[in-house]
Amino acid sequence: MTMVDDNAMIRVRGLAKGFTLHAQGGIRLGVLEDVDLSVNAGECVVLDAPSGRGKSTLLRALYGTYRVDRGEVLVRHRGALLDLASAPPRLLMEMRRETIGYVSQFLRVIPRVPTLDIVAEPLLERGVNIAEAREKASVLLKALDIPEKLWKLAPATFSGGEQQRVNIARALIADHPILLLDEPTASLDAENRSRVLDLIEARRAKGTAMVGIFHDSASRQAVATRIYPLPERSQAA
Repeated sequence: MTMVDDNAMIRVRGLAKGFTLHAQGGIRLGVLEDVDLSVNAGECVVLDAPSGRGKSTLLRALYGTYRVDRGEVLVRHRGALLDLASAPPRLLMEMRRETIGYVSQFLRVIPRVPTLDIVAEPLLERGVNIAEAREKASVLLKALDIPEKLWKLAPATFSGGEQQRVNIARALIADHPILLLDEPTASLDAENRSRVLDLIEARRAKGTAMVGIFHDSASRQAVATRIYPLPERSQAA
Protein backbone atom coordinates (compact mmCIF):
# COMPACT_ATOMS: atom_id res chain seq x y z
CA MET A 1 0.00 0.00 0.00
CA THR A 2 1.35 3.42 -0.97
CA MET A 3 2.24 5.86 1.77
CA VAL A 4 3.22 9.42 0.83
CA ASP A 5 4.51 12.37 2.85
CA ASP A 6 1.95 14.97 1.78
CA ASN A 7 -0.25 17.60 3.44
CA ALA A 8 -3.29 16.85 1.28
CA MET A 9 -6.32 14.99 2.62
CA ILE A 10 -7.02 13.60 -0.86
CA ARG A 11 -4.58 13.25 -3.74
CA VAL A 12 -5.67 11.62 -6.99
CA ARG A 13 -2.97 10.80 -9.53
CA GLY A 14 -3.52 9.65 -13.11
CA LEU A 15 -6.93 8.18 -12.35
CA ALA A 16 -8.74 6.41 -15.20
CA LYS A 17 -12.06 4.60 -15.03
CA GLY A 18 -14.19 3.09 -17.77
CA PHE A 19 -17.05 0.66 -18.23
CA THR A 20 -17.63 -2.18 -20.66
CA LEU A 21 -21.09 -2.06 -22.24
CA HIS A 22 -21.83 -5.77 -22.60
CA ALA A 23 -25.33 -5.13 -23.96
CA GLN A 24 -23.77 -3.15 -26.81
CA GLY A 25 -21.26 -5.65 -28.08
CA GLY A 26 -18.59 -5.07 -25.47
CA ILE A 27 -17.99 -1.42 -26.32
CA ARG A 28 -15.57 0.17 -23.89
CA LEU A 29 -16.56 3.62 -22.63
CA GLY A 30 -13.79 5.65 -21.08
CA VAL A 31 -15.53 7.81 -18.45
CA LEU A 32 -12.57 9.31 -16.56
CA GLU A 33 -9.02 9.77 -17.78
CA ASP A 34 -5.93 11.48 -16.38
CA VAL A 35 -7.70 12.88 -13.32
CA ASP A 36 -5.24 14.67 -11.03
CA LEU A 37 -6.76 16.30 -7.98
CA SER A 38 -5.53 17.43 -4.59
CA VAL A 39 -7.83 18.52 -1.76
CA ASN A 40 -6.60 20.04 1.49
CA ALA A 41 -8.30 20.37 4.87
CA GLY A 42 -10.84 23.20 4.81
CA GLU A 43 -11.36 23.08 1.05
CA CYS A 44 -14.61 22.36 -0.77
CA VAL A 45 -13.78 21.37 -4.33
CA VAL A 46 -16.82 21.29 -6.61
CA LEU A 47 -16.64 19.09 -9.70
CA ASP A 48 -17.58 20.75 -12.97
CA ALA A 49 -18.61 18.82 -16.10
CA PRO A 50 -21.75 18.26 -18.20
CA SER A 51 -24.22 15.64 -16.99
CA GLY A 52 -22.99 12.11 -17.67
CA ARG A 53 -19.32 13.04 -17.76
CA GLY A 54 -18.25 11.13 -14.66
CA LYS A 55 -18.73 13.39 -11.64
CA SER A 56 -20.57 10.76 -9.59
CA THR A 57 -18.17 8.11 -10.88
CA LEU A 58 -15.26 10.09 -9.44
CA LEU A 59 -17.00 10.45 -6.07
CA ARG A 60 -17.61 6.70 -5.97
CA ALA A 61 -13.95 6.08 -6.78
CA LEU A 62 -13.01 8.40 -3.91
CA TYR A 63 -15.27 6.34 -1.62
CA GLY A 64 -13.95 3.03 -2.89
CA THR A 65 -17.26 1.92 -4.39
CA TYR A 66 -15.66 1.79 -7.83
CA ARG A 67 -12.22 0.29 -8.37
CA VAL A 68 -10.23 2.40 -10.79
CA ASP A 69 -8.61 1.04 -13.95
CA ARG A 70 -5.43 3.01 -13.49
CA GLY A 71 -3.92 5.52 -11.09
CA GLU A 72 -3.91 6.21 -7.35
CA VAL A 73 -6.60 7.47 -4.98
CA LEU A 74 -4.65 8.56 -1.92
CA VAL A 75 -6.68 9.39 1.20
CA ARG A 76 -5.28 10.58 4.54
CA HIS A 77 -6.26 8.02 7.16
CA ARG A 78 -4.77 7.98 10.65
CA GLY A 79 -2.11 10.46 9.57
CA ALA A 80 -0.88 8.76 6.39
CA LEU A 81 -1.99 8.93 2.78
CA LEU A 82 -3.12 5.43 1.84
CA ASP A 83 -4.03 4.20 -1.62
CA LEU A 84 -7.77 3.56 -1.53
CA ALA A 85 -7.60 1.98 -4.99
CA SER A 86 -5.64 -0.97 -3.61
CA ALA A 87 -6.96 -1.06 -0.03
CA PRO A 88 -8.17 -4.46 1.22
CA PRO A 89 -11.86 -4.63 2.22
CA ARG A 90 -11.23 -4.46 5.98
CA LEU A 91 -9.18 -1.27 5.67
CA LEU A 92 -11.70 0.21 3.26
CA MET A 93 -14.50 -0.30 5.79
CA GLU A 94 -12.33 1.21 8.52
CA MET A 95 -11.63 4.27 6.38
CA ARG A 96 -15.33 4.76 5.69
CA ARG A 97 -16.14 4.43 9.38
CA GLU A 98 -13.47 6.86 10.57
CA THR A 99 -12.35 9.08 7.70
CA ILE A 100 -14.63 9.37 4.66
CA GLY A 101 -18.28 10.40 4.84
CA TYR A 102 -20.58 10.25 1.84
CA VAL A 103 -23.88 12.01 1.12
CA SER A 104 -25.63 10.24 -1.75
CA GLN A 105 -28.79 11.38 -3.50
CA PHE A 106 -30.80 8.53 -1.98
CA LEU A 107 -31.45 7.27 1.54
CA ARG A 108 -30.92 3.51 1.84
CA VAL A 109 -31.85 2.12 5.25
CA ILE A 110 -33.16 -0.98 6.96
CA PRO A 111 -36.99 -0.91 7.04
CA ARG A 112 -38.74 -0.08 10.33
CA VAL A 113 -35.64 1.40 11.99
CA PRO A 114 -36.57 4.76 13.58
CA THR A 115 -35.13 7.91 12.05
CA LEU A 116 -33.28 8.85 15.25
CA ASP A 117 -31.40 5.54 15.25
CA ILE A 118 -30.66 5.74 11.53
CA VAL A 119 -28.89 9.06 12.12
CA ALA A 120 -27.17 7.81 15.29
CA GLU A 121 -25.89 4.58 13.71
CA PRO A 122 -22.47 5.88 12.50
CA LEU A 123 -21.61 6.86 16.09
CA LEU A 124 -22.84 3.54 17.46
CA GLU A 125 -20.53 1.77 15.00
CA ARG A 126 -17.64 3.70 16.58
CA GLY A 127 -18.58 2.54 20.07
CA VAL A 128 -20.34 5.70 21.28
CA ASN A 129 -23.02 4.89 23.85
CA ILE A 130 -26.59 5.02 22.60
CA ALA A 131 -27.71 7.96 24.76
CA GLU A 132 -24.89 10.20 23.51
CA ALA A 133 -25.37 9.09 19.91
CA ARG A 134 -29.10 9.81 20.03
CA GLU A 135 -28.50 13.20 21.62
CA LYS A 136 -26.15 14.21 18.81
CA ALA A 137 -28.63 12.85 16.27
CA SER A 138 -31.42 14.94 17.78
CA VAL A 139 -29.32 18.10 17.52
CA LEU A 140 -28.75 17.54 13.80
CA LEU A 141 -32.38 16.63 13.12
CA LYS A 142 -33.50 19.83 14.83
CA ALA A 143 -30.97 21.86 12.84
CA LEU A 144 -32.36 20.33 9.65
CA ASP A 145 -35.97 21.01 10.69
CA ILE A 146 -37.12 17.38 10.91
CA PRO A 147 -40.12 17.49 13.30
CA GLU A 148 -39.57 15.57 16.54
CA LYS A 149 -42.82 13.65 16.01
CA LEU A 150 -41.11 11.92 13.06
CA TRP A 151 -37.98 10.78 14.90
CA LYS A 152 -39.55 7.51 16.13
CA LEU A 153 -40.82 6.66 12.65
CA ALA A 154 -38.96 4.94 9.84
CA PRO A 155 -38.32 7.43 7.01
CA ALA A 156 -39.68 5.23 4.19
CA THR A 157 -42.89 7.29 4.02
CA PHE A 158 -41.19 10.68 4.39
CA SER A 159 -41.12 13.17 1.54
CA GLY A 160 -38.07 13.22 -0.72
CA GLY A 161 -36.80 16.39 0.95
CA GLU A 162 -37.24 14.93 4.45
CA GLN A 163 -35.43 11.75 3.46
CA GLN A 164 -32.56 13.78 2.02
CA ARG A 165 -32.22 15.78 5.24
CA VAL A 166 -32.12 12.53 7.24
CA ASN A 167 -29.43 11.35 4.83
CA ILE A 168 -27.42 14.51 5.42
CA ALA A 169 -27.78 14.27 9.21
CA ARG A 170 -26.51 10.69 9.09
CA ALA A 171 -23.49 11.73 7.01
CA LEU A 172 -22.61 14.71 9.20
CA ILE A 173 -22.96 13.12 12.62
CA ALA A 174 -19.61 11.32 12.63
CA ASP A 175 -17.50 14.42 11.85
CA HIS A 176 -15.47 12.65 9.17
CA PRO A 177 -12.39 14.67 8.15
CA ILE A 178 -13.32 14.02 4.50
CA LEU A 179 -16.84 14.45 3.13
CA LEU A 180 -18.09 13.55 -0.36
CA LEU A 181 -21.28 15.31 -1.46
CA ASP A 182 -23.35 14.01 -4.37
CA GLU A 183 -26.01 16.69 -4.97
CA PRO A 184 -26.95 17.03 -1.27
CA THR A 185 -29.42 19.87 -1.95
CA ALA A 186 -31.13 18.46 -5.06
CA SER A 187 -34.47 17.57 -3.40
CA LEU A 188 -34.72 20.57 -1.10
CA ASP A 189 -36.74 23.77 -1.13
CA ALA A 190 -34.97 27.11 -0.73
CA GLU A 191 -35.31 27.28 3.06
CA ASN A 192 -33.99 23.79 3.71
CA ARG A 193 -31.31 24.18 1.06
CA SER A 194 -30.03 27.16 3.02
CA ARG A 195 -29.96 25.12 6.25
CA VAL A 196 -27.96 22.36 4.61
CA LEU A 197 -25.52 24.76 2.99
CA ASP A 198 -24.94 26.47 6.34
CA LEU A 199 -24.09 23.12 7.95
CA ILE A 200 -21.76 22.21 5.08
CA GLU A 201 -20.01 25.55 5.26
CA ALA A 202 -19.62 25.23 9.05
CA ARG A 203 -17.94 21.85 8.64
CA ARG A 204 -15.64 23.18 5.93
CA ALA A 205 -14.68 26.14 8.14
CA LYS A 206 -13.68 23.66 10.88
CA GLY A 207 -11.29 21.91 8.49
CA THR A 208 -13.29 19.19 6.74
CA ALA A 209 -11.99 18.44 3.23
CA MET A 210 -14.89 18.18 0.77
CA VAL A 211 -15.47 17.14 -2.82
CA GLY A 212 -18.96 17.82 -4.13
CA ILE A 213 -21.42 17.93 -6.98
CA PHE A 214 -23.86 20.83 -7.01
CA HIS A 215 -25.89 21.45 -10.16
CA ASP A 216 -27.54 24.50 -8.62
CA SER A 217 -25.23 27.45 -9.31
CA ALA A 218 -26.24 29.34 -6.14
CA SER A 219 -25.42 26.31 -3.96
CA ARG A 220 -22.12 25.86 -5.77
CA GLN A 221 -21.13 29.46 -5.21
CA ALA A 222 -22.15 29.28 -1.54
CA VAL A 223 -19.79 26.45 -0.62
CA ALA A 224 -17.07 26.08 -3.28
CA THR A 225 -13.56 27.20 -2.49
CA ARG A 226 -12.45 25.88 -5.88
CA ILE A 227 -14.03 24.50 -9.05
CA TYR A 228 -12.40 21.46 -10.66
CA PRO A 229 -13.28 20.85 -14.34
CA LEU A 230 -13.11 17.15 -15.18
CA PRO A 231 -10.77 16.30 -18.08
CA GLU A 232 -12.37 15.45 -21.43
CA ARG A 233 -13.14 11.76 -21.76
CA SER A 234 -12.37 9.42 -24.66
CA GLN A 235 -15.04 8.36 -27.12
CA ALA A 236 -16.46 4.85 -26.96
CA ALA A 237 -14.34 2.40 -28.90
